[in-house]
Amino acid sequence: MPRRFLDSAYDLGDTDATKQFYRKWADTYDDEVAGEGYITPNRCAEALAQFASDPDQPILDLGCGTGLSGVALRAAGFRVVDGTDFSDEMLRIARQRNIYRRTFSHNLADPLPLPVASVSNAVAAGVISPAHAPPAAIDHVIEVLVPGGVFVFSLNDHARKAPAFEGRVHSWVDSGVADLLLRENGPHLPGIQMKAMVYALRKRN
Repeated sequence: MPRRFLDSAYDLGDTDATKQFYRKWADTYDDEVAGEGYITPNRCAEALAQFASDPDQPILDLGCGTGLSGVALRAAGFRVVDGTDFSDEMLRIARQRNIYRRTFSHNLADPLPLPVASVSNAVAAGVISPAHAPPAAIDHVIEVLVPGGVFVFSLNDHARKAPAFEGRVHSWVDSGVADLLLRENGPHLPGIQMKAMVYALRKRN
């Protein structure tokens, strides 16, 4: 299957351009990434299952897109999953899967519209990267995470070339706010030889 959109997904510009891009890609996204062996949602769900103490606690799936990460979370045993994405077209498809308790539209560059210390655990699979979600997205999640909550996310090869992304991880760990439970490199999109580092941070009590 030709990579109609994936070849351009990492060269996007501002937010409006990115929204337009995903508006056009939404209907064929699942097939295209599946054709390249997209595995990061499964890796993140498995990591969260390793460290989250209660599968009945709600999970916030950030940048949930069409719901592939929600599918992986449910398969890993999590029963209550909420999703957010900034593409209404991708969210429309995610809702059709009937796996999310609720969904809402949100740009991860902005603070989350949730109370401080209100999110039990969170996942951001394949979304924190240049032109998609900035390093500050990590800050926004840590702020709303409950003490003891776990945040699992990935940084693909593109994000890891920009020091600010991994620098955010170090800043939260070095400040004593969070503990680094996992930092594991592995496949992201094997079909295009792209890898991703999966991280798990636990917010300290």
